[in-house]
Amino acid sequence: MQDQEKTCPSRARIVVDPAVALGPVKPVNGVGQPPIISPIEYPMFHYLREAGIPFSRLHDVGGMFGKGIFVDIPNLFRDFDADENDPENYDFAFTDLLIGGLVAEGIEPFFRLGTTIENYPFVRRYRIDPPKDFSKWARICEHVIRHYTEGWARGFRHRITHWEIWNEPENWETAERNECWHGSFEEYCRLYEVASKHLKAAFPHLRIGGFASCGVGAAAEREDWHPGARSRHQLECFHYFLRYIKEHDCPIDFFSYHSYAGVGDLPFQIDYVREHLDKAGYPDVPTCLNEWLPAPDHEKLGTALQASEVAATLLLFQNGPVDSAAIYDARCGTGTYSPLFNPLTYKPHKAYWAFVAFNELRKRGTAVKCEREAPFSRIYSAAARGGDGSLAVMLANDTPAAVPFELDLGGVAVKRCRIVDDTRTWEDTALPASLPPRSFVLVET
Repeated sequence: MQDQEKTCPSRARIVVDPAVALGPVKPVNGVGQPPIISPIEYPMFHYLREAGIPFSRLHDVGGMFGKGIFVDIPNLFRDFDADENDPENYDFAFTDLLIGGLVAEGIEPFFRLGTTIENYPFVRRYRIDPPKDFSKWARICEHVIRHYTEGWARGFRHRITHWEIWNEPENWETAERNECWHGSFEEYCRLYEVASKHLKAAFPHLRIGGFASCGVGAAAEREDWHPGARSRHQLECFHYFLRYIKEHDCPIDFFSYHSYAGVGDLPFQIDYVREHLDKAGYPDVPTCLNEWLPAPDHEKLGTALQASEVAATLLLFQNGPVDSAAIYDARCGTGTYSPLFNPLTYKPHKAYWAFVAFNELRKRGTAVKCEREAPFSRIYSAAARGGDGSLAVMLANDTPAAVPFELDLGGVAVKRCRIVDDTRTWEDTALPASLPPRSFVLVET
């Protein structure tokens, strides 16, 4: 490609100081729904283990309506008028297999309590109305949690720490357009109050939270941005939710939100969310950006451009005010939101290797000082130190220009360097003098 020949005029100098510890490498390398090929066997889950994926968020699992068998409360408890205390009224069969498949590979489920998105509610909606009885819905969720963590109803004692109440209840400004919640946002907040108080009282050791905001990050106010009605609605809902849970003393162990912005816009958005959580009196509530994919585009699938954007985002999260994150998502499908696996070959796309690279930072464990010295550079970087003194440094360049750089490791020798770019996929290479266009590298000592 012609733009491969461009070179950034400025030179980046990356200086790593392993003596300056910054804290742990964060679990920002989670994924959304896992790559399901069969509802009873999971031959692709090993890829998640091999990439060190810490958790998989269970939302939209299996496609429309949760494939009618997975995760969604209407799939687990099919008759809302039935007795919620009777184990025989629950259908855990396929979700048991799914969660068992994840746990067997060391992947912790992140459980969304609610329903899968229904993309055309203006034609007809099926299961996205507010529950008829909020208290009963909360008790149903309680039994789901007991099944998977306390052995209820011939269940299990899995480690599942995060339980998220619904998904994107403020997706559109009118109930008729909203694909996830056919009700007002005020109704959702009442559901959150009832469910969070009930579940936290029943399980004080688990993390109960939400609200899986659709676009608070993208909707954040800035001087050069003129929001439309939908974005204004989403922003108003964010602030309403914070006021509501404060006034009603609702528990919240994490705040989850979503953004599909490009890499360059993400810093403003994640800063905005953190700033306003702090201002609202929640400085200790961690954030989970559990749906993200930079500027989704079907033509990016499998490309080095998407891989470099994904790598840059992981590094941005590690260095910014995000506590955990999950890309949307890890399905093996043909849709725009399927960045990690090729549905024709059942093999990884280039973007998958960004997670493999980031896992090398996670395996070292301790993030260390990694500063960029340059008047301008779009190189993203992070470094980590292991208990044995080894270093791993990850660098990403998501631009169409090569970026000259110098990596200062304080005299420590580079033992291995691997690269992903337009022509190479996780190949060993000598440490390059320039980071190629649309690329990332992992350097190990």
